[in-house]
Amino acid sequence: MKNLKKKIIYLLFFLSIGNQLLFAGEKEKIIQKINETNSIKFNFTQKTNEHVEEGFCILLFPKKLKCIYNNNNKDLILNNNKLAIIQKRYNKIYFYPTSRSFFYNILDKNELIKIINISKLNIFNDEIHLTSNDTNKNKITILFKKTNYDLLGWKIEDQFKNNILFSIDINSTNEVINSDIFEIPKLN
Repeated sequence: MKNLKKKIIYLLFFLSIGNQLLFAGEKEKIIQKINETNSIKFNFTQKTNEHVEEGFCILLFPKKLKCIYNNNNKDLILNNNKLAIIQKRYNKIYFYPTSRSFFYNILDKNELIKIINISKLNIFNDEIHLTSNDTNKNKITILFKKTNYDLLGWKIEDQFKNNILFSIDINSTNEVINSDIFEIPKLN
C-alpha cells in the first residue's frame, strides 16, 4: 500500500511538471509570434457589458492603434502615450491617459511579453487564455489561437466590474503602414 501511494505521488509530480513544460512551450511560441509581428489589420467586435460595437483596426507595434467603428461616427486612436476617442457626429475629441487604458500594455510588445510571462495559462478547445491582473486591479485575459498563435483578442474585467470582450479577426499581418494615420486630427 505504501509503494502504491509513493507511485501515485510520483506520477502526479511528473504530470504536473509535464503540464508546466507544455505551458512554458506554448508561451514561448506565442512570444516568438509576437516578436515576428510588426503590424496587424483586423476586424473587431467589442462587447462592453451588453453593448456591442464593431469595426476595423490597424495596429502598428509599438503603441499605435487606429480603430474605425461601424455605424456611429467614432474613431479611436492611440499614438504612443495619447489615447483619443473622436466623436465625429458631435465634432469632439476626448483624451484619456494611457496609464488607465489596457491598450497601453497590450500594444507594446515588451509589456505584452511581460503579461504573457506572468499570466496563468489555460487551454480551451482551440484557444489559449493567458490571465493576469494589472496594477489598476483589472483582470486581463489575452486570447490566442492554439493552432498558429494568432492574437484572437482580450477580455477585461475592470475595477468597476465592467466586462469588456474585444474579439479580433485578423485580415493581414506585417504590411507596411504609414504612421501618419495615427495622428490625432484637429477638429474645427
